[in-house]
Amino acid sequence: MLGNQEVAEALLEKFGDQVFDFEEPYGLLTLSTNRGEIISLLEFLRDHKTYQVMFLTDLTGIHYPDAQDKEFMVVYHLHSFIHNFRIRVKVSIAEADIHIPTATGLFACANWMERETYDFYGILFDGHPNLTRILNIEEMDYFPMRKEYALEDATREDKIDALFGR
Repeated sequence: MLGNQEVAEALLEKFGDQVFDFEEPYGLLTLSTNRGEIISLLEFLRDHKTYQVMFLTDLTGIHYPDAQDKEFMVVYHLHSFIHNFRIRVKVSIAEADIHIPTATGLFACANWMERETYDFYGILFDGHPNLTRILNIEEMDYFPMRKEYALEDATREDKIDALFGR
């Protein structure tokens, strides 16, 4: 059985201080890296003769508007069917330079996932074969999942906070 400790140690040996913030929430090995190493790390996990982490389960974005120079995060969930092993890899990027390399060369399914992440967050995947909107209309001039707008209309008076658990 493949364990979190074994994979974490192998990643530290291979990538050194380029992998960091190791955690195991609910038993899921989670770590961070930088955008310069993300493709090498994904390739290492996929091509490793023992680990065989060959399935990209999910790729998504997160917006942290108050995190200086780390406003956006791209999160990769990967799975080894051979060992029933899962891993989460996170990459933080600044809004001023919202680029990250595409993973479409490693995982064909990254194509649509990256398009969706671009569509909702505006994260640019360098080298993507067709980085266009996938769910929203092309004429949209904003990215709807960014936390740039108030959640509620502050002018409404017909809401009672107690009914909403506040």
